[in-house]
Amino acid sequence: MDFNMKKLASDAGIFFTRAVQFTEEKFGQAEKTELDAHFENLLARADSTKNWTERILRQTEVLLQPNPSARVEEFLYEKLDRKVPSRVTNGELLAQYMAEAASELGPNTPYGKTLMKVSEAEKRLGAAERDFIHTASLSFLTPLRNFLEGDWKTISKERRLLQNRRLDLDACKARLKKAKAAEAKATTVPDFQETRPRNYILSASASATLDDTSRSPPWAEWKEKHPGGWRLPCFFLLPLTPSVTLARGCLSLPEDRKLWNDEVDKAEQELRAAQTEFDRQAEVTRLLLEGISSAHVNHLRCLHEFVKSQTTYYAQCYRHMLDLQKQLGSSQGAIFPGTFVGTTEPASPPLSSTSPTTTAATMPVVPTGAGLAPPEEAALCLEEVAPPASGTRKARVLYDYEAADSSELALLADELITVYSLPGMDPDWLIGERGNKKGKVPVTYLELLS
Repeated sequence: MDFNMKKLASDAGIFFTRAVQFTEEKFGQAEKTELDAHFENLLARADSTKNWTERILRQTEVLLQPNPSARVEEFLYEKLDRKVPSRVTNGELLAQYMAEAASELGPNTPYGKTLMKVSEAEKRLGAAERDFIHTASLSFLTPLRNFLEGDWKTISKERRLLQNRRLDLDACKARLKKAKAAEAKATTVPDFQETRPRNYILSASASATLDDTSRSPPWAEWKEKHPGGWRLPCFFLLPLTPSVTLARGCLSLPEDRKLWNDEVDKAEQELRAAQTEFDRQAEVTRLLLEGISSAHVNHLRCLHEFVKSQTTYYAQCYRHMLDLQKQLGSSQGAIFPGTFVGTTEPASPPLSSTSPTTTAATMPVVPTGAGLAPPEEAALCLEEVAPPASGTRKARVLYDYEAADSSELALLADELITVYSLPGMDPDWLIGERGNKKGKVPVTYLELLS
């Protein structure tokens, strides 16, 4: 590696100078070039976009992969540019355990058959979850990461360059200000040939040198060669103070004024160059910041894709679980009376707050126990059953219900039916009558009227 000590020292000096200047600006001891209000709004908008994008990205990763160890593993694979190994989802792992349990406990037993059916449903749920994670990662997480690792890094780099250009511009302004002040001060100091400063006297050696014409040229000749005035070295001058200090290298004369004029011209030239660099960098940074709007449009499109994939995933889950519920209700209800598929909701929402969109999400689980007899015998028994003399009630149907077999009565939301119970019947079911039709109906789908 080529190690350049001079360049390192120069960079360190520039860094230290800018650090001092930045600190002075923070304490109000140095002037600072302010950006316009529109530019400041663009900067604030960009910072807000970056912060919220990071938060949304992290929380979406938690949603898709709740296991922090797995997230760290995936992150390391990404950084190493290696393919992430396929991972079994929780649903697929549960399906595997249920299938193995059914094989060991007996696939022909009622418990084993139910385990196999639930295992198949869980396997389908795990596959749907895998598809959702894959789709969400490609359509939502990847664009957000690309923005943070690509566009935002470019914006941050240009903002740092703009900050350095601003510090250089402010340094040039301060340098020009000092040069003009020194020039103005030099202009007000009289020439030595006109007025000698009152706080200085010539030393003995200087007086001897001036009086000794044999060791110095005639003053008339010297003045002809130097029409601008006298210029004496400072070691001939002693201040009339207790402590002797050296003055400037020479007194301010027309030559010094010319020197300060040159210094002011040089400072103005550097200021113009610094202003040009600052304006160019500000324009580049402004264009990048205005591109945040395009990033918002892209993120909006990705957000729609994420919602679409999530909707598809939950719709698949609902369909799989509804199929499983029907399978268990039709085949296992007679074997295990009084049991439930899933967890029933103790109370249903009012009809006024139920919409077609939310009905599927809030629909109660159908109890699977049969009230009187197995399904094949229930149809015959129900036709022979007469309603009791007392104990019938009116009920309003809250949700649509599709009959699983001929012993059940199909229901339509918001219709009124007559219901009653029979001795020995499962308390989660009632006998419902609508005109000439009768059948079992689940209690959770009804609102009993007084």
